[in-house]
Amino acid sequence: MNYLQELTKGVWKENPTFVIMLGMCPTLAITTSLSNAIGMGLAVMFVLVFSNVIVAAIRKTIPNEIRIPCYIVVISTFVTIVDLSMQAWFPALSKSLGIFIPLIVVNCIPIARAEAYAGKNEVFPSLLDGIGMGCGIIFALSLMAIIREPLGTGKILNMTLLPESIFNPSLVMILPPGAFMVLGSLMAFFAWLRQRNEKRLKNNNGREG
Repeated sequence: MNYLQELTKGVWKENPTFVIMLGMCPTLAITTSLSNAIGMGLAVMFVLVFSNVIVAAIRKTIPNEIRIPCYIVVISTFVTIVDLSMQAWFPALSKSLGIFIPLIVVNCIPIARAEAYAGKNEVFPSLLDGIGMGCGIIFALSLMAIIREPLGTGKILNMTLLPESIFNPSLVMILPPGAFMVLGSLMAFFAWLRQRNEKRLKNNNGREG
């Protein structure tokens, strides 16, 4: 097994947001600011990593008929840890993210990785899968926020990038239509990059053959 590939696939080849298209609701809702995007990404990554490890460790003891409820119990345990920790140590971020932290329990990404990967593989590869997918989520959310926040508010992380004297913020960028426009544009861009790389690889293999 190629461990490096398992670690990096979530960032590019199987990015949960731009490729697999999971967890769209929080992606569209919380990327109005970079701080929200990073906070949500780290929360999902924590849940992914630890739920993957536990599911992989106990997968042989879980009856097949009740595996999904068992996965949800494991995931909800770590979501509760994240939620309470944020309320205690980062109350402003917790308030800003609101219901989207508890809703990680029913987010498609942790359940999908538990079902598709951790439930079928050993602990260490599942750990790498969780880290890789978590990094992919942080990358996707942060990239969207880096585009939406400056264009919508002229600021990023509470620092003014574009003064109102030279730039009039476009409110639509921090509203749902702006979220759909940015997400669709980025998905199209990364799909084009993947196709170009695949075509280049095929051409190189053809020359070698």
